[in-house]
Amino acid sequence: MGNLMGSWRYKEPSTVEECDSTWETDSESDEHQRGGEEVDSGISVSMSQAESGRGVEQLDQESPQFGDILESSTRMKRSFYAAKDLYKYRHCYPNYKEPRQLNEYPNLRFYLNKIPLVPDGIFIEEILTKWRGDYEKLEHNHTYIQWLFPLREQGLNCYAQELTQDEIKEFQSTREATRRFLLAYTIMLDFFGIKLLDKNGNVARAPNWQDRFQHLNESQHNYLRITRILKSLGELGFENFKLPLVHLLLEEALVEGMLPNMRHSALEYFVYTLRQHAQRRTLLRFSQRHYQPPENFIWGPPKKKQIPGASGSIGTKAGKSEAVERSAGKASSPKKGRNLSNSERGVEDTDEKKSGEWKTAKSSKVLQESRGRIDVEEYIETIPL
Repeated sequence: MGNLMGSWRYKEPSTVEECDSTWETDSESDEHQRGGEEVDSGISVSMSQAESGRGVEQLDQESPQFGDILESSTRMKRSFYAAKDLYKYRHCYPNYKEPRQLNEYPNLRFYLNKIPLVPDGIFIEEILTKWRGDYEKLEHNHTYIQWLFPLREQGLNCYAQELTQDEIKEFQSTREATRRFLLAYTIMLDFFGIKLLDKNGNVARAPNWQDRFQHLNESQHNYLRITRILKSLGELGFENFKLPLVHLLLEEALVEGMLPNMRHSALEYFVYTLRQHAQRRTLLRFSQRHYQPPENFIWGPPKKKQIPGASGSIGTKAGKSEAVERSAGKASSPKKGRNLSNSERGVEDTDEKKSGEWKTAKSSKVLQESRGRIDVEEYIETIPL
């Protein structure tokens, strides 16, 4: 019969629907192995480095992310490039084979201040001590971000090395590297106008939020950086930091109206960096309640089809689900969103209860008032690793 196993190949997704399993189930089942992460069941084979290593930063040249933003004003359509890119990330790059040559852990050595980033020749300690608040440098230098937030994919800086699984394990077990990584994260948050509040990753507006949000709304190449930062958080052991950050950005984009240009990138990219289905559903249902115009919301959940002639509980349940989703989509403001009926709230809050980590932006603002005086560097020193 020959080598049948050798003939099996991992099938690349060919549609947005094949890339997005967010709405496949509303229950914790076999697909939620390893703490709710998506699990790839295909058989991996090698693929070209050009295909497997295309970083999100390359969108700056190819422009699908910005093209999607421009398209959104005329016809709403999800980006297959974005869906496929995030699918590969969530499934740990199923077709990617790590290099066989000896890896000297360049990303870890950079974070241990043993080597500078290339090509600038800058050490991590200089960035951590001198770059905070230097917004001109953080904005216009385009080589540091790949070193500060490494991934298992190649970015635009060809000198920056891709992470490997062994290096990820070594990085996570090295306290000094992890401490510096969190400090780098706080520097970028400050650049965006955001402040880290606690060890759970909760965030809120920083004191400089007005000027920085205005810049962030106009400087859209930073959305690519945010996508990379979210991915890197997940790779280096801070998956739980993603939900609070993405929620805050969605709140500012859809409810507060401070980052309106970000809303499409947040929904196409930021949300789909989260590996847990329930967390993505929570964010998308929140977004659907506040998205305008509601009929242009294209990120789900898909409408449930009622079988013709069907009666009883199944048809009734489907009809109620559609009614609830339509009602949620019509919420045009935070006030209207709060006026949902108890039954509607019960359905929409299901995923929020499942995630166990849900924090609203309003709660984050309360936390900021009560805990905003925490010194970031002193606080990070106390984080247990």
